[in-house]
Amino acid sequence: MSDLLTVRNLVKEFPLGKGFWGRQKSVVHAVDDVSFSIGENETLGLVGESGCGKSTTGFSILRLIEPTSGEVWFQNENLLALDPNQLRQRRRHMQIVFQDPFGALNPRQTVERIIEEPILNYENISAAERLDRVADALETVGLSPEHMTRFPHEFSGGQRQRVCVARALVLRPKLIIGDEPVSALDVSVRAQVLNLMVRLQRKLNLSYLFISHDLAVIRYVSHRVGVMYLGQIVEMADVKTLYGNPLHPYTWALLSAVPVPDPRRSRKRIILAGDVPSPVNPPSGCRFHPRCTEVMPVCREEMPQMRQMNGGHQVRCHLYSSL
Repeated sequence: MSDLLTVRNLVKEFPLGKGFWGRQKSVVHAVDDVSFSIGENETLGLVGESGCGKSTTGFSILRLIEPTSGEVWFQNENLLALDPNQLRQRRRHMQIVFQDPFGALNPRQTVERIIEEPILNYENISAAERLDRVADALETVGLSPEHMTRFPHEFSGGQRQRVCVARALVLRPKLIIGDEPVSALDVSVRAQVLNLMVRLQRKLNLSYLFISHDLAVIRYVSHRVGVMYLGQIVEMADVKTLYGNPLHPYTWALLSAVPVPDPRRSRKRIILAGDVPSPVNPPSGCRFHPRCTEVMPVCREEMPQMRQMNGGHQVRCHLYSSL
């Protein structure tokens, strides 16, 4: 499988104003040295607690916010080296579905106008052809062409998210970034949208970066999973390996919190002490060490590097430094 997207050493820092004599006070280390790749027709799930940098990673890839440093290679081209005009042409192949379907849609525009806007930006085709493309996009996501004249407030949450997916698909992209695309939906509607995205991937050969804090959702849609903590990926593996044999103590804690559907079964819950440290002043050494149940002296002093384990399993932890 060839890589469609490759992210190398991505960093995003947000400055926090200036101090005396105009000196920089401090910065938020939102994303710190993140690297991964996504193959064609593959879904990479990115999971972690709120504030760990998942969404910032997705926005930085598309340059919706400008990264501080790193490389983002899409179809063998570094997106961070492109000028605005070049980037604009590449963006038609990369789309995003936002978390809040109501906030992502213009309440003053009809569905037809919302979905045809990307076509108007990138293609010079007739009004009749645009209408056909919009109708086709709506049918692809399970809506009717009759919905074109409606406004966003006339739809349910699930239907609005389908409109967002239709807008993302209308330019026939290669990559879609889903920024918690189902977290605002009811459970039954969530399942419908997830099934829709899985079917569309098979039908249209799409690649997804699927961002979520819900481990059950990530397990359902992903081929590989990356676990983020405080701006860094601490573990990455294929979905079967990560859920069946997690290596990082943070991943252990996340998986222990997933509800068990069988009331006769029990699972030992790992309770993490304390709160997530501030990304303005992250801990020295391993960023997880203040909450880790397996902490060692070296964890407080030296930042662990990402290590390759068996079968492409990667982990950032000193427990495996001697292997």
